[in-house]
Amino acid sequence: MIHSSPSRFFSYRNSRICALVVAPVVILAAMSAVAHPGHDGAGHGGFLAGLLHPMLGVDHLLAMLAIGLWSVRQQGRLSRFVPGLMVAGMWGGAALAWNGLPLPGVETGIALSVLLAGVLVATLTRLPGMLGGSLVAAFMLFHGHAHGSELPAGASLLTYLIGFSLATVAIAVVGKGLGTLLQRCETRWVRALGATIAAIGGAFALS
Repeated sequence: MIHSSPSRFFSYRNSRICALVVAPVVILAAMSAVAHPGHDGAGHGGFLAGLLHPMLGVDHLLAMLAIGLWSVRQQGRLSRFVPGLMVAGMWGGAALAWNGLPLPGVETGIALSVLLAGVLVATLTRLPGMLGGSLVAAFMLFHGHAHGSELPAGASLLTYLIGFSLATVAIAVVGKGLGTLLQRCETRWVRALGATIAAIGGAFALS
């Protein structure tokens, strides 16, 4: 009688766990991208609008999730400070919008941030701290400008700012948690998730 080795058993078990983690994310991302719901329903109240805006826009959600996921494999301070860099970039973009300063190609920039963040995840790319931090801040500048431009009429600027800042940190932390979990998996699962996000970003850029 042939018995499976313990290492084979645990490898099979880890593979199943990874599939159960990655598959729902891929399916939900793909379905949301097809619907591309935008930001409907985020226009009630300053804090609530700010909180929901990044979560109801699938382009914002996927970019932030991918950046959080990618940050797990980065070195030192870059890995730790990514959520803060994301918020700083958002604030910078929102400040431009609130001061009436245009940012050319905002929608294209957002779509490309989803595409490039997905590519970084799929290729397991590690970047020097300064370059990686600048890239994250630049990505989020476009997202922040979009958030700032869509401040609901009559909403409090401060509570809106607090809302989307909290949402940004929360999504980044979820992405980092997912990345930490997937570190136990074979890299093909991480690559598959990154490739899916990149493909969705490419679809956004072409639409």
